[in-house]
Amino acid sequence: MTKKILITGATDGIGLETAKRLYSEGHTLLLHGRNAEKLATTEKTLANGTGAGLIYTYKADLSRLSEVDSLANVIAKEHDQLDVIINNAGVLRVPETITQDGLDVRFAVNTVAPYLLTKRLLPLMRPASRVVNLSSAAQAPVELDALGGKKRLLEDMQAYAQSKLALTMWNNALAASYSNEGPVFVAVNPGSLLASKMVKEGFGIAGKSLSIGADVLVRAALSEEFAGASGLYFDNDKGQFGPPHPDALNGAKCASIVAGIEELVGRSKP
Repeated sequence: MTKKILITGATDGIGLETAKRLYSEGHTLLLHGRNAEKLATTEKTLANGTGAGLIYTYKADLSRLSEVDSLANVIAKEHDQLDVIINNAGVLRVPETITQDGLDVRFAVNTVAPYLLTKRLLPLMRPASRVVNLSSAAQAPVELDALGGKKRLLEDMQAYAQSKLALTMWNNALAASYSNEGPVFVAVNPGSLLASKMVKEGFGIAGKSLSIGADVLVRAALSEEFAGASGLYFDNDKGQFGPPHPDALNGAKCASIVAGIEELVGRSKP
């Protein structure tokens, strides 16, 4: 059975590779990017390949919470159901680290935007639907003042690692909150040092094949293996489910992250 799947950050890297796989299998794709030309190129690339699904494209800058909100509005207006959300978009190193909302861009894009987008689109999802959140092997204890934009983190990797743990923590908090009615929330480390633009810019190396990450994201989106995995963490470096950072297993700490994000989301509303 074909699915309707939203992929953020779908114009390059793991997101693009995953889109190619899913489109070739006939699934309908909602592709997000922040550059209109790259979105058009991605759509053309997919359409020229093998696949019978439909393609919808959506442009939004996920560092701006107002644009995340608008993106959710447009998707909800055009679609009455959604089977999978793959929150793939992420940033590590950028020239300007503070967003228009006054947040560290890593927290804005990697943590807050996927939370807001997912929460807004939950009414389109069913118990069997899935939310796949791209976590990382890099996870560091979250400073709530840094999440809220009150403290500036000077090191790119520290900000990134905190943002990815925060993502994993809200993943687990929502999995617990929606345990009875779904959907499935799963956090996935797609593999360390894959050949993405982020790895090239952040570490100056070519990286390993993107297919490693795309393989596990397709499995997380569709396979029976992940059907009962809500609230779990899949570590693709080890090829199995395993424990994330201990803070992600602490219900009280996860709840505090959600409360912090909800405060930011509330502040951003007109």
